[in-house]
Amino acid sequence: MAENIIAENIAAIKKDIPENVTLVGVTKHRSVEETQAVVDAGVYDLGENKVQEFLAKVDEVIGPVRWHFIGHLQRNKVKYLMGKVSLIHSVHSVPLLKTIEKESAKHGLKTNVLIQFNLAKEDSKSGFMAEEYKMVMEEAENCPHLEVQGLMCIGPMTKNSDEIHKVFKHLKELYDTIEKEYHGENIKMQYLSMGMTDDYPIAIEEGATIVRIGRKIFNR
Repeated sequence: MAENIIAENIAAIKKDIPENVTLVGVTKHRSVEETQAVVDAGVYDLGENKVQEFLAKVDEVIGPVRWHFIGHLQRNKVKYLMGKVSLIHSVHSVPLLKTIEKESAKHGLKTNVLIQFNLAKEDSKSGFMAEEYKMVMEEAENCPHLEVQGLMCIGPMTKNSDEIHKVFKHLKELYDTIEKEYHGENIKMQYLSMGMTDDYPIAIEEGATIVRIGRKIFNR
């Protein structure tokens, strides 16, 4: 049964992951039943990358779930996430940052976010360039209804492990720099979200505190 495969896969993944690293089970394109099986296997942090899919599941899945939004987020969809997600990983532009601030203020909320960087410099990926970090952090300091809790990136599309190490190492260095330089009321650096099914062991070596794994949970 699918539930058994999911539970076995999760048990195997957890053996690879130190206790201080959070496993976010990526449940995009998965049914409510499959998503529930992930929760029943003891993974309570779930990642979705489409707002509509997330909304279809959020009230159906039973358990102490912390929802993470990890996909490309359009500004006109931000309002639908308010009060429903624990962490938005994918703040990739200043206009998006400002929209989350505005919607959070409107709802009387403080929304937890990660700033997404495109350190692989691939056109297919969203995110800030490393040299923009001061600009985005200064903007974030002026958003009292946000709490910046760390950084996120997607590894490069390559099988070259040296290249993958380089990108994740760079994000960790950027994280350390920001942690030293910014201590605002709403900047509480604690999470480094990097690493997916194909590259999470490298991400953990380079200091990831959150890994986002989908395919490896569900594959037979």
